[in-house]
Amino acid sequence: MTCIVGIAHKGTVYIGGDSAGVDGRLGLTVRADRKVFINDEYVMGFTSSFRMGQLLNHALAIPSRHPDTDLEKFLVTDFVDAVRNCLKTGGYATRENEAESGGTFLVGVEGRLFTVHDDYQVGENVDGYAACGCGEDIALGSLHSTVGQPPKKRIEMALKAAERFSGGVRAPFHIESI
Repeated sequence: MTCIVGIAHKGTVYIGGDSAGVDGRLGLTVRADRKVFINDEYVMGFTSSFRMGQLLNHALAIPSRHPDTDLEKFLVTDFVDAVRNCLKTGGYATRENEAESGGTFLVGVEGRLFTVHDDYQVGENVDGYAACGCGEDIALGSLHSTVGQPPKKRIEMALKAAERFSGGVRAPFHIESI
């Protein structure tokens, strides 16, 4: 399910997402609750589970970053620790063979775009854009072919392409920026 698309452009991060809720079989629901939101000074968009997204949106207390701490280091340590605790407390995180996992989401802060993967690794794409969900590859192709166009237009085009060619992506699309 899902296509989440993000772009970091001139100090602003834009993240857009679709509205599909897929039950893992053949069922699809167009959801009213959004997969893209702003929490504090962070814009986020999630795939994996609506429960995870609800926790990130409504229960995640993002710790303050000391001005001397590198942003990537902060995200890899304090931010991910807060996410892990939030997901565990909310009953979402899983543990198998001593490995803990959550879900995948994009996060934008301070003009930079990161992907947090289900194993809690944090990555930043050198291209300044990223996508996740079942429409990821389609969206990345669209983003690559639209470099130089306005960010919101690029996101809309990527989401429309993912909807056209993926059974788990549906409008309406929502875009947030920070």
